[in-house]
Amino acid sequence: MRFFFYALAALLAIPASAQQLQLSQQASQTILAKGTQKQEQAKQDLLWKKLEASIQAADKNLDAVMGVAILDLTSGQIIAYNADEIFPTASVIKIAILAELYHQQEQGKLKLSDMYTVNAADLVPGSDIMIGLTPGVTKLTLRDLATMMMVVSDDAATNVLIQRLGLENITAFAASVGCNNILLRRKMLDLQAAKEGRENLATPRDLVRFLEVMYKGQVLTKTSTEDYLKIFSFHKECFMAPLLPDDVVLATKPGVLEGVRAEAGIIYAQNRPFAIAVMTAYNRNERAAERTIAEIALAAYQHFERIGRSTQYGRVISPK
Repeated sequence: MRFFFYALAALLAIPASAQQLQLSQQASQTILAKGTQKQEQAKQDLLWKKLEASIQAADKNLDAVMGVAILDLTSGQIIAYNADEIFPTASVIKIAILAELYHQQEQGKLKLSDMYTVNAADLVPGSDIMIGLTPGVTKLTLRDLATMMMVVSDDAATNVLIQRLGLENITAFAASVGCNNILLRRKMLDLQAAKEGRENLATPRDLVRFLEVMYKGQVLTKTSTEDYLKIFSFHKECFMAPLLPDDVVLATKPGVLEGVRAEAGIIYAQNRPFAIAVMTAYNRNERAAERTIAEIALAAYQHFERIGRSTQYGRVISPK
């Protein structure tokens, strides 16, 4: 009888021991996984530092003042190189104008389908498309104007939108999402305003933060966000594209003024999209600035494309 009770006690103890062993194994696996994650993050941090070094090298070789911000839209990690310096935006400010257009549609203040009749008084020298349209006859929707603004950077179309939206509302919208240094202070090609110091301005950091908000749909509805990014990504001439593979999707906007070259937007690297803003001023050689923007975009793309195609251990497994 005593033997029976001993045997029964032993049998009852087995499940408890097995459960303890399982819990111990799970704890060990969790600790191992956390350790592995830290090790792999450390490797990626080394790559991140190499990207930072390439930006510094590019700046050293450029006879100008340059600011750069690159934001990983997956992890939130950011490179900020002179990223809080304020630069003239040139046409890069149109990123914010386009956003306010969708914002006001959602507020019920307008519709993208609202019509505008071309007016000769609205034409300015940078009206690459509008200048060829028939005043008083040709009608365009606000979305048409937005497309012209983003794709061919038509300044007349831009000014019509600024007039319709309200200059102060565009700056206020940027401020409402935490980007207080995106400042629209004049219409396009208003040289008198520029001489008086009313320049359109932004910092590289605020531009990538603004792009993050728009990309993640934190302000607009899903439908508006998708259409915003669609217009933004229409093919256009820019500084960042020439060195990138032809099949890479870009949603960027370049900006050109005398002594100023800039570009900001989103580059869709495989599985790892990122926001980027490169701004330059006091350029002695504007073509050199354009090449530098292209080189930084390439370095950033190669970094994120490599991370996006790699396993957590750094191995690339290409599709067959």
